[in-house]
Amino acid sequence: MIEQDWAILLARIQFAFTVSFHFLFPAFTIGLASFLAVLEGLWLKTGKGVYANLYRYWLKIFAVVFAMGVVSGIVMSYQFGTNWSVFSDKAGPVIGPLMAYEVLTAFFLEAGFLGVMLFGINKVGRKLHFVATLAVALGTFISAFWILSVNSWMQTPAGFEMGANGQFLPGDSWLPIIFNPSFPYRLVHTVLAAYLTTAFAVGGVGAWHLLKNRQNPGARKMFSMAMWMAAIVAPIQVVAGDFHGLNTLEHQPVKVMAMEGHYQSHPDGAPLILFGIPNSKEKRVDYAIEIPKASSLILKHDPNAPLKGLDTVPDADEPPVGIVFWAFRIMVGLGMAMVGIGLWSLFARVRRRLYDMTWLHRAAVAMGPSGFIAVLAGWVTTEVGRQPFTIHGLLRTADSASPLDAPAVAASLLAFVVVYFAVFGMGIWYLLRLMKKPPEAHEAALDGMPIRSAGITPAAAVIEGEGA
Repeated sequence: MIEQDWAILLARIQFAFTVSFHFLFPAFTIGLASFLAVLEGLWLKTGKGVYANLYRYWLKIFAVVFAMGVVSGIVMSYQFGTNWSVFSDKAGPVIGPLMAYEVLTAFFLEAGFLGVMLFGINKVGRKLHFVATLAVALGTFISAFWILSVNSWMQTPAGFEMGANGQFLPGDSWLPIIFNPSFPYRLVHTVLAAYLTTAFAVGGVGAWHLLKNRQNPGARKMFSMAMWMAAIVAPIQVVAGDFHGLNTLEHQPVKVMAMEGHYQSHPDGAPLILFGIPNSKEKRVDYAIEIPKASSLILKHDPNAPLKGLDTVPDADEPPVGIVFWAFRIMVGLGMAMVGIGLWSLFARVRRRLYDMTWLHRAAVAMGPSGFIAVLAGWVTTEVGRQPFTIHGLLRTADSASPLDAPAVAASLLAFVVVYFAVFGMGIWYLLRLMKKPPEAHEAALDGMPIRSAGITPAAAVIEGEGA
């Protein structure tokens, strides 16, 4: 029994490790594909070569990130059959078709147009190439749609029937399964997170190059566009996160209890615990810094509203409070920092100092990886907060695993760690090298598109190596 517990724990660590690596790449490609579509659309509309240069600059990065996302996703999917065969057997009739739809729609769309997007810029018409870029951007969104539908169904299962052998079977309609109670909130929250991840990565790269050369038009343009995204989307994300939290309170209240650190019920208003050290053994948060009644105000919009605590939940049904508590605070803290950077950039823009405010640029560079950290913290909050269930309230994690041998799982986990850090470490190193190179400082025409930037003629562009 002890060995089986260790095997399940190692299998969970292995899945967490592989999905954490994988999640970083789609979080970037969803936003980056849309950014590329915007760049190409602006180039077609204005004829300004700065957009064409930025398109080519980020297209190389997109290609590498997309490839690493595909590879890491394929590897991850095999674990459903190796380590989690019971889960696959019981939930397969529901989640199997949804994942197949992702392949048949999103992946085929991306794969069909990716080659044109990457290699057809000088081989097909401008409009057709723009269509290919839009198709890839749409494909990334559709992929997120289906995968988040699967995950949301595991969080808030709906529209199913229980078969005689304990399988989850689809009911009369797939719509309640696809559009389960938490799906719309999770989709909006995750897609906005992907856009913010891309915005701060692009903004960090732009700020890095502005610190070296404030006159580089490509660095100025990418930094400006990224800061507009931060200023507009980060506050929207705060509102979307609030709605998502209220939905979680309705359907997964135990997760919210762990997020808030509410070990005890509060019949006359719960405090908002800003920081502290969760102590699950003593059922309290040590050294808590809290705001009285603020949690009830946020979650119930009434400072005196009662909130239940983990004292109403059997110990066997509690998630690991410490992990959920701190992951949630990391996510929220970085989200507030993103709002702050967005507001700071607006102040700099009004003062006409967006491109020469050194401390803003340094802060943007420091915040470059913040989106990746935030989405990982959000994923940990969501997935660990669902424990001890794989399908919330219906199928426990301990009952979902294959008959496992702990040494075998440990060996495969070690192999994953070594290979992933070697392969993806090199990939990330190469991405950083691409980002370290500044975007072209001159504006160029592509495919005969006229240049409308003063001081640069088509002949000069060809001489400088950026003709068609």
